[in-house]
Amino acid sequence: MKNRFVFSALALLILAVPAISQEFSYVGAPKCQICHKTEKQGQQYVIWEASKHSKSFAALSAPEAAEAAKAMGVEKPADDARCLKCHSPLAAKAVELKPEGVSCEVCHGPGSGYKMLSVMKDKAVSVKNGLVLYGSPDAIKAQCMGCHENPHGKKFDFASYWEKIKHSIPGK
Repeated sequence: MKNRFVFSALALLILAVPAISQEFSYVGAPKCQICHKTEKQGQQYVIWEASKHSKSFAALSAPEAAEAAKAMGVEKPADDARCLKCHSPLAAKAVELKPEGVSCEVCHGPGSGYKMLSVMKDKAVSVKNGLVLYGSPDAIKAQCMGCHENPHGKKFDFASYWEKIKHSIPGK
C-alpha cells in the first residue's frame, strides 16, 4: 500500500512539473492576425501593421539609423543588441521574428499557450497561459517607456502616441 502511494505521488509530480514550469514560446504576429484583424475584434493586427512598430526593425536600415548608430559607436544597427533591444526586442529570444520589429508578443508575451480560440475566450485562462495584460494606463505607459523614455534624444509624448496605436476590443 505504501509503495503504491509513493508511486502515485511520484507519477503526479512527474505529470505536474511540466504544467507548473511550462515555458511558452513565441509564435509570431501572423498567428495573431488570424483573429485580431476584424472590426468586431478591434483590428489590432491592422493597427499594428500600419504603425511604426511593425517597421521598427526595417528602420535600422535607413540612412537616419546609420547616423544615429554612428553617434552611438555602432557599426551595424540591425545586428547590434543596443539597437535591437527596442527596434526588435524578440531578436535575442526568437531570431526568426527579428523582422517583425515591435510585434504583439513583445507586449503581450509569448503566444504559444494562449493563441488558441478556446483559450482566448476566457481572459483568466489566457493569462494563465502566458497572455500579458495591463491593469492600468500607467502600466501600459511603463511598458512603452522602456524604449520611449528618451529615444535618440527626441521628445516622446506618450498620450498622443498611445492614441495612434491603442487597440482595444470594441465594447470591452
